[in-house]
Amino acid sequence: MLKNIKWVMVGALIGLPIAGGIVAIKLGQFDAMGAAGANMTMPPEPVNAYTVEEAAWQPMLAAVGSVVPVFGTALAAETDGIVRSIHFEAGARVTAGQVLLQLDGELEQAQLREAKATVELARTSFQRATDLSKTSNISRSDLDAARTALQRAEAQVDYFQTLLTRKTLRAPFAGRMGIHRINVGQYLTKGTPVAGIQALDPVYVEFSLPQRHLGQIALGLTIRVSADAWPDQHFTGTVTAVNPDVDTTTRNIRVQATLANPDAHLRPGMYVGVQLVLDRVDTVLAIPATAVAHGPHGASVFVLKQKEGAAADSGWELEKQIVRLGTRRGDFVAVNEGVSVGDQVVSTGVFKLRPGMAVKVDNTLAPEFRLSPTPGNS
Repeated sequence: MLKNIKWVMVGALIGLPIAGGIVAIKLGQFDAMGAAGANMTMPPEPVNAYTVEEAAWQPMLAAVGSVVPVFGTALAAETDGIVRSIHFEAGARVTAGQVLLQLDGELEQAQLREAKATVELARTSFQRATDLSKTSNISRSDLDAARTALQRAEAQVDYFQTLLTRKTLRAPFAGRMGIHRINVGQYLTKGTPVAGIQALDPVYVEFSLPQRHLGQIALGLTIRVSADAWPDQHFTGTVTAVNPDVDTTTRNIRVQATLANPDAHLRPGMYVGVQLVLDRVDTVLAIPATAVAHGPHGASVFVLKQKEGAAADSGWELEKQIVRLGTRRGDFVAVNEGVSVGDQVVSTGVFKLRPGMAVKVDNTLAPEFRLSPTPGNS
């Protein structure tokens, strides 16, 4: 037992110096790594930069509106009758006065022929009475009765001609037909819906704006219209009417604009976005919207500042600058306060940056910013 204890003590005396040497070596290595890390300089981060410049923008008022036809109505049967023929297809273009529907008119034609015969007899009687009155062989009352009989007979002819005319339904104006709701052989009563007809070129776009903008609205101003059915297109029109009164419920004023619509892309009832272009030009400082970082303390941008003593176009570092934003237009946003003309701001990837970071400008892969972007996946 005593012998074993001696061997353990011998082993400990030999192992402790070795372990101590190893620990000392590792501690030295850690100190060297710490010193190297403290003296190491991170390479500058490549960033896209955009130079702040003045831009001339026409201010716009945004609204939502609806497409309204210049001419549009629901056609209905003007009299009773059986449908003999339909002369239009759903969705077809028709001209003013074109025959759309024919009802049976045999009875009215027979009544018209009878009325015309009565007119001939009444005319003959009136002529005879007129001749007799010249020789005083007929009383004044008999002559008046003959004249009245002729007028009544002519009125009957007009009446049956009108009834016969109403058996034929014609297009009141040029336009495009809707889906018809009747069939050949169907009996229609007066007022039965037949189909809708809409004139699609031009069309109106009606929209409302708050009353505070009344002083900025004028006839002849341009509007730009967008519709989700045609995301890659914009339609242009002109303000042609402004309501003389303000809506007492919403305190908005109703505005009407007229737009050319040769391809019939805008349809009555369609919901559209409207931008009313005002008749003035504002000078703004515009930067890409992607240059703005939004945080709890407001909007900010990273401005490139040259390090003291660094050569031109090199040695940049970042300075965070709080900004006050204005209106947005396409890929850009106006800055009302916080930057000046000629400042360079980081235009993309601002979420990964921090103040004081060393950067270098590399616009090789910088995106193209546009006032009227047309994204391919819209």
